[in-house]
Amino acid sequence: MYLHPLIASVPAAERAEFIQFVELRSYRRNAVVLGADEWTDCIYCVANGLVRVVLQGSTDSEGVTTDFIGQDRFFLSPNLQRDSYQPGATLIAALPSSVYLVPVSKLRSLCAKYPDVAMGLLELAVTRISTLRGQLRRISASPSERLIRRILHELAQLAPVGAGGFDKRITQSVIASYSGLSREQVNKTMRELENGGLVRRDKHSIHFPSHFASTDFEEPPSIDEVPSKVDAHLAD
Repeated sequence: MYLHPLIASVPAAERAEFIQFVELRSYRRNAVVLGADEWTDCIYCVANGLVRVVLQGSTDSEGVTTDFIGQDRFFLSPNLQRDSYQPGATLIAALPSSVYLVPVSKLRSLCAKYPDVAMGLLELAVTRISTLRGQLRRISASPSERLIRRILHELAQLAPVGAGGFDKRITQSVIASYSGLSREQVNKTMRELENGGLVRRDKHSIHFPSHFASTDFEEPPSIDEVPSKVDAHLAD
């Protein structure tokens, strides 16, 4: 059974023994993978599909999507020293998904024996924290159109369909939940982007050109360009 490139360096015999303790489950779209108040002794690794992390608020019955977990990404216990935990957030399948349930105790033993596995997990955790911080910054500082452009671009990386597109089953309600905008704002912005020719829909997906979110990924100026940019700024 394929599990994750994280354990590719583990000797084959130990890898085979470890995999015996791993369970693979499949979930329909919108199915609850793990409830916020459930106790579990596993971490969750997405084999395929897309899972979203949802925090329930006191006034929002549907909760707020704080993060997406795509293929080969983990939802980790907040403390790997403990064998079981309550996640504090609900995991919901944003698309039909298959998820590996990996016992915390078995993964901890593997990390203790193979530092490369531990370092790989740390890198994944740091990447997730960085993504969360970036999303919070964009929500607080970006105009709605730019924020939605960025989220659509992110979804095209997480749930790609063809070149420059994502699975249409990820609804505007989910995008609104993740962006901090109302569904009406998302719908209005999406219509404007579509009317402007920047967004195209087909039966299965939503597409946009490769430069769609280029303002968020602008390359830093080269050394030769820096003085001219500074001079222009001072002139302004």
